[in-house]
Amino acid sequence: MIRCADDMHNLARYLIFFQYIGTRYRGATKVPSHQHDRKGVQDHLEDAIRRLRPNNPVSLSVSSRTDSGVHALSNSAHFDLQRMKDKPPFTEDVLVEALNYHLRTEQIRVTHAHRVPDNFHARHRAQSRTYIYRIALGFSKQSLLPLTDCELCWNLSNTELDVEAMREAAAMLIGTHDFSSFRAISTDTPFKSPVKTLDVVDIQPGSSFASAHFHREIPFWELKFQSRSFLYKQVRRMTGALVAVGQRRLSVPQLRDIMEARDSLIYPKCLAAPANGLFLARVDYREEDLHPSTGNSTD
Repeated sequence: MIRCADDMHNLARYLIFFQYIGTRYRGATKVPSHQHDRKGVQDHLEDAIRRLRPNNPVSLSVSSRTDSGVHALSNSAHFDLQRMKDKPPFTEDVLVEALNYHLRTEQIRVTHAHRVPDNFHARHRAQSRTYIYRIALGFSKQSLLPLTDCELCWNLSNTELDVEAMREAAAMLIGTHDFSSFRAISTDTPFKSPVKTLDVVDIQPGSSFASAHFHREIPFWELKFQSRSFLYKQVRRMTGALVAVGQRRLSVPQLRDIMEARDSLIYPKCLAAPANGLFLARVDYREEDLHPSTGNSTD
């Protein structure tokens, strides 16, 4: 049904930023109705928006897909909302508070919101995405970690890694390359270019969330990856390969051979890092795209 402009005067488009502990969710995006043993984060966000009783159908567009078990410190999405009975649009602060009230039983929180131009798109307008992968050393079992970390990192029994070799390998990944060897096969594979530009691959010491309150020191490392976009499971596959280099199970020349093969089937089985250590840390936008007065240009 086509609505006239007068019917749409109080329709507002919002960009929200939200975080979640991904353990109990089947990824960031909507789950098909026949698979609702576990919902995706998007399902819960859309349920919360519906609780605000909008006058329009609820449809959320998530900027960054994350797999089942992957977490987010800051993902983003846009949606349109028209209030009933000609009420004015929610302010950003009121919207955040209202959504979080309806999400209070979930491990999902909306951190902030922007009212954006009506042609803004959360996925297409994103300039970069940053992922952090957390690794804890010296723990053979996840259950030995502090409660605050046990499902939020990859625990390795190794007490140390060859970090210099990992950094040498990481430098090889930076720049524009065909990353076919680092993507998992999915239904989107034939339609997406494997060529991506990695702006940042960095390896730095990290820390436990309970570092000041645990009975022993826990060596942590954080791997940081930044690009405009990533292939399916690319970050987990790159992390697994870099850790294998750090464990001396894979040499830097061997990693180069894998990359230059440009073949997802040549990637070693069971090498990819598990989901629970991965966090989507941020999604960045140009400031001018977030404002109605200057953000009406199209891609």
